[in-house]
Amino acid sequence: MSAVRTARRPAAPSGAPPPPETVARDRVALWASAQVTALDAEAPAYGSPAWCAVRTTDPRRAVALITAAEQWRRHSAREAWLDHLADEDPEEWFRIVTADANDYARRIAPALARRPTHAELTARRAVRAPARVVVAAPGWPPVAIPGRPGWWRHHGPRGEQLDLPHNRLQETPR
Repeated sequence: MSAVRTARRPAAPSGAPPPPETVARDRVALWASAQVTALDAEAPAYGSPAWCAVRTTDPRRAVALITAAEQWRRHSAREAWLDHLADEDPEEWFRIVTADANDYARRIAPALARRPTHAELTARRAVRAPARVVVAAPGWPPVAIPGRPGWWRHHGPRGEQLDLPHNRLQETPR
């Protein structure tokens, strides 16, 4: 667990034991830290292909094992603490478990408040602009008439709009 995340965690309720990551003199954690520091090696993640390729006598292998074991020990201790807290004080357990989600909700609430609701979007779609009249323009091909399949609006020889059942261009008189 990172130091930043551990520092953000709320304190335990008065009757419950403190969270395992806040215990001041954790001998096992101190030993693990001393071992990793003494070995002074950058290790691949435990169980990864890179870790499998490392020789058994390589100190990086031991660093990865100690790091993984310590992370699992802290994870198990935290789960046990949360289980104990759930039995003893369910309200506090719920507050701790949902703290990250509540922080995230507070962060995104302003952006969500600016978004339109479903009712507002529906109302926007209900307002429709009046339909435009289909107009054929001189020099352009005929335009298909919506709602009348097979009919095209043509620009007539005297500038009038003609609806005809074909899309062949009209000859303009000279």
